[in-house]
Amino acid sequence: MKAFIKMTSLRVHRITLPVMWMIITTVRAVKMNEDMEACLEVIPSLQYSCFRRNLSYIPTSIPPSTQHLDFSFNYLTTLQRHMFPRLPLLQHLDLTRCHIQHIDNEAFFNMRNLSVLILTGNPVKYFGRNSINVLEKIYTLVLVDIGLLSMDSLNLQNLTSLKELKVGTNRLFSLALPTYAVSFKDFTLLDLHTNNISVIRAVHTSVLRQMSSNLTLILSGNPISFIETGACNGLYLQEINLFDTTSSTSTREALGGLSGLNVKKLKIGHFLETGRIQINPDSLENLCFINFEEIYFYQSFYFNLPSRILGCMSNCTKIVLNRVGIINREHFYFPNLKEIVIVKGKMARLPDVLLSHQHNLKKLVINDNIHPPEFISFADLPSLDYIDLSNNNLIMNCCDNEFTDVPKLRYLNLSENAKIRIRLRGLSNQPSLEILDLHGTEVEVENESAVMQDLKNLKTLDLSHSQITFKSIVIFYGLSSLKELKIAGNSFAKGIFGQLFLNLTALELLDITNCAIEDIPLTSFQDLHHLKHLILSGNKLTTMDFLTGPKLKSLHADNNHIAGISPNILQNLPADLSVFDLSFNPIECSCTQTEFISWIINHQSVLKDPHLMSCKASSMNSRVINFDPTHCVHIKRVIITVSILAAVIVLLLSALLYKYQFYILYCFILLRGYRMSRQQECSYDAFVIYSSKDEAWVLDELVENLEKGHPPIQLCLHERDFQVGKSITSNIVDEGIMGSRKVIVVVSQHFLDSSWCQFEFELAQSWLVLRRNASIIIIILEDVEDKKIRRLFGLYKYLKKNTYLKWKGNALSNIRFWACLRKAIICKN
Repeated sequence: MKAFIKMTSLRVHRITLPVMWMIITTVRAVKMNEDMEACLEVIPSLQYSCFRRNLSYIPTSIPPSTQHLDFSFNYLTTLQRHMFPRLPLLQHLDLTRCHIQHIDNEAFFNMRNLSVLILTGNPVKYFGRNSINVLEKIYTLVLVDIGLLSMDSLNLQNLTSLKELKVGTNRLFSLALPTYAVSFKDFTLLDLHTNNISVIRAVHTSVLRQMSSNLTLILSGNPISFIETGACNGLYLQEINLFDTTSSTSTREALGGLSGLNVKKLKIGHFLETGRIQINPDSLENLCFINFEEIYFYQSFYFNLPSRILGCMSNCTKIVLNRVGIINREHFYFPNLKEIVIVKGKMARLPDVLLSHQHNLKKLVINDNIHPPEFISFADLPSLDYIDLSNNNLIMNCCDNEFTDVPKLRYLNLSENAKIRIRLRGLSNQPSLEILDLHGTEVEVENESAVMQDLKNLKTLDLSHSQITFKSIVIFYGLSSLKELKIAGNSFAKGIFGQLFLNLTALELLDITNCAIEDIPLTSFQDLHHLKHLILSGNKLTTMDFLTGPKLKSLHADNNHIAGISPNILQNLPADLSVFDLSFNPIECSCTQTEFISWIINHQSVLKDPHLMSCKASSMNSRVINFDPTHCVHIKRVIITVSILAAVIVLLLSALLYKYQFYILYCFILLRGYRMSRQQECSYDAFVIYSSKDEAWVLDELVENLEKGHPPIQLCLHERDFQVGKSITSNIVDEGIMGSRKVIVVVSQHFLDSSWCQFEFELAQSWLVLRRNASIIIIILEDVEDKKIRRLFGLYKYLKKNTYLKWKGNALSNIRFWACLRKAIICKN
């Protein structure tokens, strides 16, 4: 029994092993397929993204050539040595918020060439001694919001290439760096924002004082209440950021502790509006003991800066004030000042006395003044070349006297103000002006014909939404260097558009958005040989005929009324066109636009947002790219086939009508005559059918002997008795056949050769057959072949009562001929 169980177990084992191997292989294959689907290859062999895929492992399908791996927002609680596949070329690894708590010593063993490592938002409780220290080529290390208590817990001594260390939003109490950080020769950034640093002592800055002077120190958001005197002596920084660091009671002590600091950019003040920290102006006096070149003073609410504090900025090259005003008009000279920016200030006049006579000032920006200021002329600013006075609700004249003392003015921004009035030749004193921005400001032009002719160096002009109605074709005359022209949201006098852009030969960008343009003349852009970007969005255009000229790279015609573009226009599109925006147009998705829709489908790489190209409301498909033009080919084939068949039928019917025209005609006449015969009595004894070439015999013999004989017989001759004004066929039926008791047919060779005579005879024959009346008298006028006669009169072998007479011409025969003819005419049927 035991032996049997043993043998059975062995057999089961032998069977199970292959099955288990197949299961393992299958699982691995499935897992590999899942890996392939889990991550997205952004740039082949370079960038791989596994962002937010809920992965708890690193896919082995990631190629070894990957240089950038985004594995953020997944689940990796522990980083171990063999967790990452071999990625020798990997330079950038993002592990943001992957729930990492434990990092082993050799977790990054397979990626020693990392230059950027991001561990933001991971609750790391344990760093292996050499977990990060093995990354000797790393230059950016991001450890934001990982619960870090001290930088001593990090072993980074081998990271001699480190340039940036970001450890913001942690629980650090000190900015002190480990002593080995002195060897970080290229170190440029230490980001300690939003930690718990409240005290800075000299011992904390000892390592920083030995490091490069290019270092940026970010301490914003820390509750700094005290900086020890001398803590910053001998410290050289590129930038120090102290935004939102001091309270109302600690500002003096904090700034006092910065005494002796040498920094290029000093950033102080408050961004956050919570708490509304009220700074005592006296607490800023210690700024005078700090050596700085640029100051950025931001406030979350308005703050008046005393002039004595302003004096501490006398050596600055750049001053940026946000919600900071100056409470007096005392003039200070800043010998090194090159740039001043005042945002949301309270200046009563622009420019203030503070801004005059600054000989080295190059850039002046005054935006969002709290109250509309009074504008006065700039004074003695020989180096100023950049002026931005936007968003100040200004009402001013421009621009002759106002900028006389600014001879080098290159950039002038007066946008988003109330009203600017450009006087005659107001810009003539600014020959160096290259950029003029007046968008969003009501612009009144005193004389369009001469206002800009002296701006030979102007390269950019923005008059968008300036409530201008262009009336003169020479308003842009003289702008020979203009490359960008923006006139969106304005209007044009009738007939002006086609000649408005003459001589703008250097123009590269033209923006005419939202101008209610319905039609663009073909000559409008003929001089714009360098035009690359044309923006016509938001107009009422229905056609694109003007596209034959410009060699464009981008064309925006979205939000117009374009239903279709003809094939010849599409063929003439500029060869360099790389962006064509036709979105939000009512495209007609029908078989009449097959070529246009096919072009759209085949050129989606050129079209901007092709998925936003919709069919007009009457069409079935909502998107143009979903319309299938192939069914139109079948419809077209059916239409062509039906058209050909209809044409063939028409030709056949025409041929039949032509061939049997007489038969159709006399059938119609017979039907008409049959209705009229009941109401009409015979006016003639006989109707004579004869050829016009036999008219002499008919008049000389037939008429002479019958009408003048006894008793007289009244004949109806079509040359004599038919009514004028009626058609021949109507006369034949009404006056001839229906108006006569008998029909005389004069047969000759001429008669046989005449289709009309045969028609009359067949008409009379058919009519008399319908009346069941054998009232036809046939006169054979001359010798005619019997074969021809039988062919003509074959029907009458069945009509035995018809009379046949032959005219022989001799006297004896004639007596008998006339007697028989009279008898045949007079006798009743």
